[in-house]
Amino acid sequence: MRVIFIPVADRPECARALQVAFNLGQQLGANLCGCHIRPHGRSEVSLSSALGSFEDYDGSWENVWKGKKTQKSAAPARLLFAKIAERQHYELIKKPRPTPGAVWQEKVGSPDKLLSIMGPISDLIVVSRPPAKGGKIARLFMLAALLNSARPVLVLPQSGVPVIGKRISIAWNQSAQAAQAVAAAMPLLRLAEQVSIITCGAEREVGPKSTQLATYLRFWGVKAERIRTRGSDDARALVKAHKESRSDLLVMGAYSRSRLRQRIFGGVTEFMLYQANVPVLMLHT
Repeated sequence: MRVIFIPVADRPECARALQVAFNLGQQLGANLCGCHIRPHGRSEVSLSSALGSFEDYDGSWENVWKGKKTQKSAAPARLLFAKIAERQHYELIKKPRPTPGAVWQEKVGSPDKLLSIMGPISDLIVVSRPPAKGGKIARLFMLAALLNSARPVLVLPQSGVPVIGKRISIAWNQSAQAAQAVAAAMPLLRLAEQVSIITCGAEREVGPKSTQLATYLRFWGVKAERIRTRGSDDARALVKAHKESRSDLLVMGAYSRSRLRQRIFGGVTEFMLYQANVPVLMLHT
């Protein structure tokens, strides 16, 4: 991983996400690209003020927040990014280079369109999970990153986490999405001290079983233990196994079933995004 992309606003949860992103960048030797995204000036939208406190989002990015001057929201976000970069001994750079540096950008447009452009040319996107109440703009950014980038997305709890990637668990359901998530997370898996493969119930689907995944990981020098959960609620069983293994990151594919179906009937992806308060690295393709 050479490029870690993170949307930046002057918010406490964003400061915590930046800290995690820069820590990962140091481990991976990656560049950090911080980007403040704001709507077109005519909409008078302030991302910084709206994150975590928006109540009346109607689906239109230009109608998210009225009565604010968007140009003013970039300066504190830029300052936050620069402070954390300096604290992590990252040099602010303007041109790409193979050695680690911190790049600042400001973009105007909707998150779904901009993350469709910036996401695919990043190796990892870092966002914060929306808070339990409100946070519709945070949700907008999270889903835009997950559904429009075709890149792994690290979704972090609002409260922040001290360590990411020392103990990693993999949610394995034999799907192509799960396999692609594992491949995308390989740089982190190779650095991890512990890797666990968690399966829910019998492995009856068409696709590699957990034993075959464990064999594949050994080719990469990754030794993994296998954990099989029991019970009818896969999502809760997965979280329980993740916590019992003392993992600090869960790797999984996203929306292996129809997203509309999951929205109606629920699903593991929806549970992990909105109810499980653990760091999750997801990939949706």
